[in-house]
Amino acid sequence: MAISIFRRKSVAQIQAEHESSELKRSLGAINLILLGIGCIIGTGIFVLTGRAAAQFAGPGIMISFIITGTLCAFVALCYAELASALPVSGSAYSYTYASMGEGPAWVMGLLLVLEYGLAASTVSVGWSGYFVSLMHDIGLAIPPELTAAPGVAVKNASGVVIATGVANVPAIAVIGLVTLLLIRGVTESAAVNNIIVAIKVAVVVLFIVIGSRYVHPAQWSPLVPAQVPAVAAGVPNDIWHQIGRALVAVVTGDNSTKYGIGGVIHAAAVIFFAYLGFEAVSTAGAEARNPGKDMPIGILGALLVCTILYILTCAVLVGIVPYQQLDVPAPIALAADMMHLPWFAFVVKIGAIAGLSSVMLVLLYGQTRIFYTMSRDGLLPTALATVHKTFQTPWINTIIVGIAAMCAAGFLSLDALSDLSNVGSLAAFALVCITVIYLRTTEPNLARPFRTPLYPVVPILGAAMCAVLLMSLMATPATRHFFLGYLILGVIVYFAYGMRSSKLGKGVVVGGHEAAPMELPHKGD
Repeated sequence: MAISIFRRKSVAQIQAEHESSELKRSLGAINLILLGIGCIIGTGIFVLTGRAAAQFAGPGIMISFIITGTLCAFVALCYAELASALPVSGSAYSYTYASMGEGPAWVMGLLLVLEYGLAASTVSVGWSGYFVSLMHDIGLAIPPELTAAPGVAVKNASGVVIATGVANVPAIAVIGLVTLLLIRGVTESAAVNNIIVAIKVAVVVLFIVIGSRYVHPAQWSPLVPAQVPAVAAGVPNDIWHQIGRALVAVVTGDNSTKYGIGGVIHAAAVIFFAYLGFEAVSTAGAEARNPGKDMPIGILGALLVCTILYILTCAVLVGIVPYQQLDVPAPIALAADMMHLPWFAFVVKIGAIAGLSSVMLVLLYGQTRIFYTMSRDGLLPTALATVHKTFQTPWINTIIVGIAAMCAAGFLSLDALSDLSNVGSLAAFALVCITVIYLRTTEPNLARPFRTPLYPVVPILGAAMCAVLLMSLMATPATRHFFLGYLILGVIVYFAYGMRSSKLGKGVVVGGHEAAPMELPHKGD
């Protein structure tokens, strides 16, 4: 049985499967960069930034974004190497299959369900908040009970609780619409995404430019608010002792304090969700025209652009609004209101709605492509790999993913969704960094159009930083219990179905015993 769990696909087999895929190869480097930006700029900047600043980091949220951006740069460099060498639809799942074997690949697939499926639901909840606010501005009131998950308190603009949620109907509806768009086709979806990305990037840049005139630099001081509760008298409190205590708290699961260095680190874990887009680019490997060149450009380009925009946006946000007031569903809109520019608040809400829509598009797209690849491998039912004859998309798979995401969006809170998605993402990213090291050792002659620089320092640092942030989130009992229970259930399903149905285990070459691929159109770069 142990041999079955660790049976691996050869690199040559994975590359052959890429060549036999039925998915349309229509995405170039610019499409991939915009795909990444479309996912990165979303809930992290429009929603979660306020929560992280108010509850954990204060103005130090800018440092949190630098920490998380640095981590993502390490991971992105690893992803770029793997995506250029193994341009497949399954992303980290396929990379793990080639290195550590089928059992670890299945676990990676479980992690990616949290990263993509629950992340899309998380974004839809943020979208709902801005949509409800916009409808209120134009005189259309949505019953507050229908704008939040069961048991979640619904507050008005003054922070007063006015209702308890029953179901988040706007979040359910928007996931349904995005699902229909993805069924229609990736080329059409990418075209819509490009338009939306242009709108929301323009709104973010406009916020930075206009908002900079209203910044009060005094609100940046102290950059890192004093720890609460305060450090006992006589205890060393220099920067290095603070960092040491913060790391010990992460390892031991102590989350009894906020602000200080520990708060900055915890905020980095919370806002990690904001950077998921760069990894989503790698799921499009099977649909890229020239993956060896385009995938690294798409991944690193999207990450660089968005990190710069994030840090500048945070500087303006906490410079306008006292950080204690930022724990609201729409912090950017709050800042626009404090500028006393009603027209700009309206524009910000439109941009946020458009931006969050594109994030959902990319996340659900990534989830369906992962299921598509796992189904082709026999680890999931074959129906999930069925490609629509007209649209050339995995339509049954997309419908199932959409329904599951709609249920999570309607009935789970924003905090629960974001924390669980972050846990899955951090665990998956750590495995990706380890995969680079493994393949460098076992496949030294593999053609790598892009190679991770400063090897092995970069992948080791990436894996270590992921582990630190992961432990920070796992300190919350509800998150820890759900995550561990989810993994145990997933492993049971693998032994009951996946291992028995595996095509690799049966000696079936994926693509070799299937219908001949359709003739696909090819466009120049």
